[in-house]
Amino acid sequence: MTSESPDMRASDAERERVAETLREAVAEGRLEMDEFEQRLDATFKARTHGELVPLVRDLPVPGGLGGPVTGAVAEREGVADWPARIGGEPTSSGAFAFWGGFSRKGRWTVGRQFTAFAMWGGGEIDLREARFAERDVVIRCFTIMGGMQVTVPPDLNVQVRGFGIMGGFGEHSKLDEEPEPHPDSPRVKVTGFALMGGVGVEWKRSRAEKRRLKEQERLRLEKPDAGDGRKELG
Repeated sequence: MTSESPDMRASDAERERVAETLREAVAEGRLEMDEFEQRLDATFKARTHGELVPLVRDLPVPGGLGGPVTGAVAEREGVADWPARIGGEPTSSGAFAFWGGFSRKGRWTVGRQFTAFAMWGGGEIDLREARFAERDVVIRCFTIMGGMQVTVPPDLNVQVRGFGIMGGFGEHSKLDEEPEPHPDSPRVKVTGFALMGGVGVEWKRSRAEKRRLKEQERLRLEKPDAGDGRKELG
């Protein structure tokens, strides 16, 4: 990108890469929300590389504007990023709560087997931004007079095999459509039991993904106007 002329016209794909970099930056706390909104607005108004570069100059931009697509951009363009999230040393292999609670969320690495126990307490296991030490993972959830919530992204391959005794062990979705596992995603089995308590497995999008879809819809609605403008210029 830096070797190209700042007057070179920017493509839609390059604007999308900059927008994704900004979304990642605000999610990581690198940008405040008001600055994020200002830069995002400037991104979609930019017409040249020279206008785009200052918007991400102080942020990490893997591969530059013309580099390989990753993360949510990859998903949007049909390129799976799941292989990049498999492998590495686990950061946690278990969790315990007694008269209290525990939480595993954000960017953490799940071990081959993760065991969670809660008695008279509760726990949260969020896999939406997690990495996985191996392709096949077993998450064992045991609760006695307590509750546990496992949150998973729409494209993760998940099997639920637990049972409840005077309690519940079930799954539900907060999506408008049926979850569809990606062929390259890890295979996660959630098992265990709930005694006089509950374990829930919920398919849910992350906040970053919701923002991306909202922005994508906004762009889709604005495209007819942009197209009319180009027609008038021609």
